Amino acid sequence: MTQAPEIPEATRRRHDREIVALAVPAFGALVAEPLFVMADSAIVGHLGTAQLAGLGVASALLTTAVSVFVFLAYATTAAVARRVGAGDRPGAIRQGMDGIWLALLLGIAVIAVVLPLAPGIVDLFGASTTAAPYATAYLRISSLGIPAMLMVLAATGVLRGLQDTRTPLYVAVGGFIANAALNVGLVYGAGLGIAGSAWGTVIAQCAMASVYLTVVVRGARRHGASLRPDAAGIRASAQAGLPLLVRTLSLRAILMIATAVAARLGDADIAAHQITLSLWSLLAFALDAIAIAGQAIIGRYLGAADTEGARAACRRMVQWGIATGVVLGLLVVAARPLFLPLFTSDPVVKDAALPALLMVALSQPICGIVFVLDGVLMGAGDGPYLAGAMLVTLAVFVPAALLVPALGGGLTALWAAMTLMMTVRMATLWWRSRSGRWLVTGATR
Repeated sequence: MTQAPEIPEATRRRHDREIVALAVPAFGALVAEPLFVMADSAIVGHLGTAQLAGLGVASALLTTAVSVFVFLAYATTAAVARRVGAGDRPGAIRQGMDGIWLALLLGIAVIAVVLPLAPGIVDLFGASTTAAPYATAYLRISSLGIPAMLMVLAATGVLRGLQDTRTPLYVAVGGFIANAALNVGLVYGAGLGIAGSAWGTVIAQCAMASVYLTVVVRGARRHGASLRPDAAGIRASAQAGLPLLVRTLSLRAILMIATAVAARLGDADIAAHQITLSLWSLLAFALDAIAIAGQAIIGRYLGAADTEGARAACRRMVQWGIATGVVLGLLVVAARPLFLPLFTSDPVVKDAALPALLMVALSQPICGIVFVLDGVLMGAGDGPYLAGAMLVTLAVFVPAALLVPALGGGLTALWAAMTLMMTVRMATLWWRSRSGRWLVTGATR
């Protein structure tokens, strides 16, 4: 961000109200999403160890597949928010429909791959001979819900761009309740076993997509926006999403490499790493909620050609990110002795995790800046830069992570490499934000 005068108190309060109004419901919706898998695990776990192991493999594959396409939410949020800022609500909804049509096409393509290849994919991920049949059955049935899952991502982006994060919260909570009820009824009431859990998830996801589509279609009719697929618009949505796909794949590669390195350190270290990574991911939800607010707010300001408003909002959100990171870091330090017994009673695992969690705590203010600026640049539609910056970060992280076992380092050293990774991300994003090159105004970038 270029040098600017102090934000007036009234402006600061207005930004605070906007951030809270968008971030708090977004946080609730983000937390509700992993509860789907937790509910499935709790219900299927009583069927037997093989069924639970099969669910673990299949759900990990599904989660990875869907998370790769998270750009459907990010790119749609930015594009829709720009048109809202420009006063073109019909165009905003039309832009959102292009993202939803793209999600449907991608979902159909994923089904075409997963259905015939499910057994091979399950074997590739090392499922045991007893768990593999259950994993294959769950994966095949659940893949039928992938188009709905991707449409939910895109539709969530539409509503966020329209500055509405409450509806996604309500839909996420309703979807979780429906998923849990359907799973119990189909797994035990209908006696379908693990297949019942998969069908329950498919039905719940389709119901969520239907609610979103109803909301978007009503908005389209109210503002006279077309609902028909537009080839040029779908291509534009894909082009906007491609750099964000590169960014997401690079981030997933970093997390996979970190897990692979932890596995080479020994059983205690990989167990401690999984605990640490779980907490790191949970903390990310709180910071990502501010980033989501940033996507919506920045896109709207730039669509309205208000660069000063965008700068001021960016500065205020960075302050929020730092403050939230400090609070989260202090909570991690204070809660470490209480947190670890929830996951393990092994003293060796606890000894490995304690210093690693301290590294997580120290990195939280950095993470706060990274998440916020990531959201700001997404809201500005600065995807190509984000992709390049993440590739640079990956190039720095890989040798640092691989040196950990080579030099005899342990889990704490690995999480020091993770902190280095976040520091590099912060540097690249901070430089971009200060350059002002992201401040491209207009209804489209």
